[in-house]
Amino acid sequence: MKKLLLIRHAKATHESGFIDFERPLTDKGFHQAELMVSRLNADHIKPQILIASPALRTLSTANVFSQALGLPQAITNSNIYDASESMLLKVIYNLPDEHDFIALVGHNPGISQVLYYLSNEIKDVPTCAIALIEFEVQSWMELYEGAGKLSYYNTPKIN
Repeated sequence: MKKLLLIRHAKATHESGFIDFERPLTDKGFHQAELMVSRLNADHIKPQILIASPALRTLSTANVFSQALGLPQAITNSNIYDASESMLLKVIYNLPDEHDFIALVGHNPGISQVLYYLSNEIKDVPTCAIALIEFEVQSWMELYEGAGKLSYYNTPKIN
């Protein structure tokens, strides 16, 4: 069995002066990430590794998760940044098979599209939303449309 935890990066600034790749998280974004990782801890959901886009906002989100979950720093994959659904699927198909539970930290619309493609579930994916999809396969390359079951979904609710 393989498990994929999709994580959309937390809230990032839209202030001028930053190129998209270097947009930092806002204070609200850091609070979102801390809240969501505390929910994962409470529900005993812990991936083996995190793989993230190298954009500042996704790396910052991944760092909050890796530190709070006691995991190594996220592995970056430049193909996740600004990825289409098909590019994200290529990234997923090439995940290391020695890991059965991997978290992928990325961006919308790709995260929403892949969630739908792999689980046939339509979900709103706001910043820092998390979705766990489980697959009855032995290799990441065996995934196909609708192959997974959405077993956990959560979004931050910060006022």
